[in-house]
Amino acid sequence: MHGHASGFFGQFQHARICRWWESPKPIASSRHIFAKSYGLAPGLFYSDLEEMLKATQSSGRYSRTRNTYDHRRVVEICARYGVHVMMEKPLAVSLEDARAIEESVARGQDSGFGKLRNDPGIASNQAAYDLVHDNAIGEIRKIVVHDGHRGPKEIGVGPGVLAWLTDPKLNGGGALFDFGCYGADLATWLMDGRRPESVTAVTQQISADVYPRVDDEATIILTYPHAQAIVQASWNWPFSRKDMEVYGQKGLCITVGRDAVRVRLSEKEETSADSKPLEKTKEDSVSYLRAVLLGGLKTGGTIFSRNECDCDGNTRRREAVRGYGKTVSLAGTR
Repeated sequence: MHGHASGFFGQFQHARICRWWESPKPIASSRHIFAKSYGLAPGLFYSDLEEMLKATQSSGRYSRTRNTYDHRRVVEICARYGVHVMMEKPLAVSLEDARAIEESVARGQDSGFGKLRNDPGIASNQAAYDLVHDNAIGEIRKIVVHDGHRGPKEIGVGPGVLAWLTDPKLNGGGALFDFGCYGADLATWLMDGRRPESVTAVTQQISADVYPRVDDEATIILTYPHAQAIVQASWNWPFSRKDMEVYGQKGLCITVGRDAVRVRLSEKEETSADSKPLEKTKEDSVSYLRAVLLGGLKTGGTIFSRNECDCDGNTRRREAVRGYGKTVSLAGTR
């Protein structure tokens, strides 16, 4: 199971929104650990995804696979059964897989989206979005996103997670794929789905002795006709970061943690404010998925919007990786 599974079980242990779980045979022992820790009946676990979909009446699946490489397989199977699927970030390890996911969803009978999770329940991101779209800070000129931490080994992730997270096949890359996805999605969301004109990326192995197979430092620059988005993804921050700066023609918004923003308008002093609480259906990714599938909630205008499943963010990252410091034009690409 994915390394974030413990947090998922802890959060939704008593919620009446999830009923079935898949645990692949090679790590069947993990199901016993989770069953014992969270009081889950053995009958809730399946060793095969297709077997689970045949045996249950699932309308949606929240997938936390062991690694990113398995995302394509999960979406292809779910699409055949018309089951919506929400993925853990990032969406795919390659442009080829991202396109295959997109095509599987398009062919899938009644399957609406293969969806990339991106920072559910962070009210400060929504506050920044609202300031932009209420024209409080004017048209966007620059977006700067910082994401990452001191490094997976340095923060003590488990050996199983560390193994695939630092495997270029199973994760697609290192910090670039682990944390570059957030900024790519946030930029797409803030820019209302507009594609950038070009992408430039620089990756480094600052800690090559610790992470010899993947990058641990990445900077991505997305250029738009009148704006730039700079994504700084790193396993070398002195502390964990997940913050964003949005510069407009008339002002600046900086997110502070999950629930506050700092705002400065032209010729005025900076102010700080708590973000408006999110609606219950948008407080976490599973509640949102359930509201979309069962409650008719529209996906536009939130951090969970359609841009997360159109493979756009992954396309940019993959094209940038291929460039290795070069600027890659996206003109004429889809």
